[in-house]
This record gives sequence, structure tokens and C-alpha cells, in this order.
Amino acid sequence: MKQAVFFMLNDYADWEGAYLSSKLNQSDDWIVKTVSINSEITSIGGFRTTVDYQLNDISDDVDLLILIGGNSWSIENDKLKELLAKRLKSGLPTGSICGSVDYLARNGLLTGYKHTGNSQYLWKDYDAYTNKNDFLMEQAVWDDNLVTANGTAALDFTNLVIKMLHLLSDKEANQATDLYKLGFYKFCDKYGNPFA
Repeated sequence: MKQAVFFMLNDYADWEGAYLSSKLNQSDDWIVKTVSINSEITSIGGFRTTVDYQLNDISDDVDLLILIGGNSWSIENDKLKELLAKRLKSGLPTGSICGSVDYLARNGLLTGYKHTGNSQYLWKDYDAYTNKNDFLMEQAVWDDNLVTANGTAALDFTNLVIKMLHLLSDKEANQATDLYKLGFYKFCDKYGNPFA
């Protein structure tokens, strides 16, 4: 069984991982777990979450690591930085959305990757962010083993992570996220009724 670990901090954006975690958790091949630097965290929406792991408890080579955004990514954490540097260098699947991409930029962890984020302007004072020309003005970007997305791109993020993992075919991944992007009736017009 493969394990997807979602890293979250206090004031995490609860909507950013919901589509992806539910898709992974419904698969027979994946199990979803949570990790943080605290044993209990609270989302922007007020959901209190008791996490499965502390950061020191997860291995560097977990099958998938997802960084959920929010309002607390100004942290300094050497363990997290080392974990991410090893993962990215080893080619292990990693996803980062919203404020967590700011953390990657600030720590020079986007080097060598095409990427996106909330706003490149926010990173203008980050000395370690050296590949400004690799920023793409897109909702989500998949490059090699890294998917990045801005905070309004939960569905695009989900779509690209699913494709990166080969969890579904590209067509099935598009249908899975289009159901929520288009809404039920427009989805039915495009693909047919999924419940008929």
C-alpha cells in the first residue's frame, strides 16, 4: 500500500487538499496520512486536526508528500527543508500549493523546476530564489516530480498530481476534476451522466 502524506501547519487551507486526498483515499492502492510539526493543528476554516505523524516520524522516501498551503508558511524548519531537498533531488513525487510554494521559493527548492505560485512578486526579496524565468503564470504546473499551484487551484493541483502518479488515465483525471470544475449539469453535457 502506497502512502500519501499531507503536511499541514496551523491555519492550513482546508480546501486545498480535500479533492486530492479523497481521490487517493478511495483508491485501493493508497492510504492518506497527515503530518505536522505540532500534534494538533487548526485549519483556516476552524477544523481541528490531530495529525498521524510528527515531522521527525516520517521517512524521506514516503511515496507522496503534499504540502498544503495556508497562513503559517513563514516558518524556519531545518528538518522540513532537508526532507524536501532530499525528496526533490531523489525524484520522489511532491506537491506544493499556495503558501507552501512560497516556502519552497524562499529556501531555493524550486531551482531546476518550472513552477507557479500565488505571486512571484511575493518572492522578490528571496535571495535563494534564483530561477525567476521558470515561473509560469498558470494555475498549476507539473515538472518532473513536482507539482506546484496557487491558492485558487485546488482542482488543477489535484488533476496534475493524479496524472503525475498515474493514478488514473489523463482522460479519467480530467473527468474526475471536471465534475467539480464544470458542475454536474455542464459535466453531463460534456461527458454524459456519471450516475446513469
